[in-house]
Amino acid sequence: MTAAPEAPADLRVVRQAIEHCHAQGWTDGLPVVPATADDVAEFLATVDRDPDEVIGAQEHLDRRVTVAEAAVNAVMAGCLPGYFPLVLAAWEAVREEPSSRGGAWQSTSGPAPLLVVNGPIRTELGVNCAGGVLGPGFRANATVGRALGLLVRNGYGIKPQELEQATQGVPGRWTLCVGENEELSPWEPFSVAGGVPAGTSAVSAMLIRDVEYVDNRHTEDVEALLRDFADTLARTGAYLGMKHSTGGLLLGPEHAQVLAAAGYSRSDVQHWLYDHAVRAQADLVAAGKESHDVDPGPDPMPMMPSAAEIPIIVAGAANAAISAVFRPFGWSTWSGRSVPVPSPMTSRPEESTP
Repeated sequence: MTAAPEAPADLRVVRQAIEHCHAQGWTDGLPVVPATADDVAEFLATVDRDPDEVIGAQEHLDRRVTVAEAAVNAVMAGCLPGYFPLVLAAWEAVREEPSSRGGAWQSTSGPAPLLVVNGPIRTELGVNCAGGVLGPGFRANATVGRALGLLVRNGYGIKPQELEQATQGVPGRWTLCVGENEELSPWEPFSVAGGVPAGTSAVSAMLIRDVEYVDNRHTEDVEALLRDFADTLARTGAYLGMKHSTGGLLLGPEHAQVLAAAGYSRSDVQHWLYDHAVRAQADLVAAGKESHDVDPGPDPMPMMPSAAEIPIIVAGAANAAISAVFRPFGWSTWSGRSVPVPSPMTSRPEESTP
């Protein structure tokens, strides 16, 4: 790609507007799309919501955000108008997470919201569910997650090295939005566990602290594969030495199909991992992480809180037997509630024909 020899004058004005946004501190470091009143109105026209409706609050900061502010930040993130119902649903899903209503946005571990999209909205908006699902290259994935980050920054005023206290932070705090690969998953959609019928557009969310890959392409021994996951889930570095760790799987389609072919349901995998993601108390003591509770717990100690609290999502390409472990923030994994995504409105209610 080569630059145009001479940019039109109006494009120079656009660049000046982008620089103005940087100067005001409204960006996450990347250029944003300057939001005009007409742009915001176009986004608001896709939903049947009061622009002044408060959709989030950080009471200890005395900060609140509204639907209109969400629209402004969705424009700035580079969303298309049709993405806005998904942005609002994703924000609601994040709001369902207990940790997001506390101090998680300001935590020293710097968690990021992982959004999981299910249903026909994936194809309608072009949400990537396959290769490179955690990486760049797909506008819906990149901008929907980014819109939430900008809303936290501009609506709550939580910025790095100011109100945000992340020591390093999660690289995916820019944006982490994936579609579940329902077409290659052997199981029902992840959103069904969140209370939404299969075939319905929905989004789920959880704040996570990291993502670590599990490369297991040299065996089809199901127990060997599960032990690889359990070992990664049970690492001491993810354990705070007080209650338990947390973990979930972003399961590659090949791994999911191997497990299903051996007769494992998603629930079977969750229970197997809960039973085997354990560490001896001696291992925890050796890492300086003996329990600070009066009762140190069983030996070996289950590192996961419960079988049901191990989220398992199928995403990615079926081109290698690679999966990933992620770490939900807090003492629980996710709210267990997915949020339906309405289709974008094509006109305001008062403009509808009888």
